[in-house]
Amino acid sequence: MAIKAIVYTSNTGYTADYAKLLHDHTDLPVYSLEDSRRKLKEGTEIVYLGWLMAGSVVGYKEAAKLYKIKAVCGVCLAASGSLTESVRKTHSIPNDVAVFTIQGGFDMKKLKGGYKLGMMVMSKILKKKLTADTEENRRIINMLDNGGSCVSADNLKDVISLVKAEKSNG
Repeated sequence: MAIKAIVYTSNTGYTADYAKLLHDHTDLPVYSLEDSRRKLKEGTEIVYLGWLMAGSVVGYKEAAKLYKIKAVCGVCLAASGSLTESVRKTHSIPNDVAVFTIQGGFDMKKLKGGYKLGMMVMSKILKKKLTADTEENRRIINMLDNGGSCVSADNLKDVISLVKAEKSNG
């Protein structure tokens, strides 16, 4: 078997943007988790993308009950790759499942309700913790203050390579 689809959950659009980019580079069909229930059979091999909230990939547990996940991508504020082991541990993801964390974006204006309130508090905490002594920290502070996107095919290159290798093996 091989990866047959990309399934994602997005809150403010950055994860959806990555799902579309992955589709553009792999030609795999892409579905929101909600739509996937009508389009995919249970047990289908997928790549799952979800946004990180408090270190957890939103929607992962639900997707894992429905599908055979070959790769998990958590979209976050932090630098790509920086939270991979934490995500694996949080969800007890088996070692045969690839885990990626990729930097997405942030825009307070796109958040609603409890998410907005939570991020208003978290933003202040993060800005106190982060010093402006690295380019990465400055980029995160700028996103927290002004919004912004780091979505790029370059951040997805390892995921794209994995999917293409799986497709050629399947």
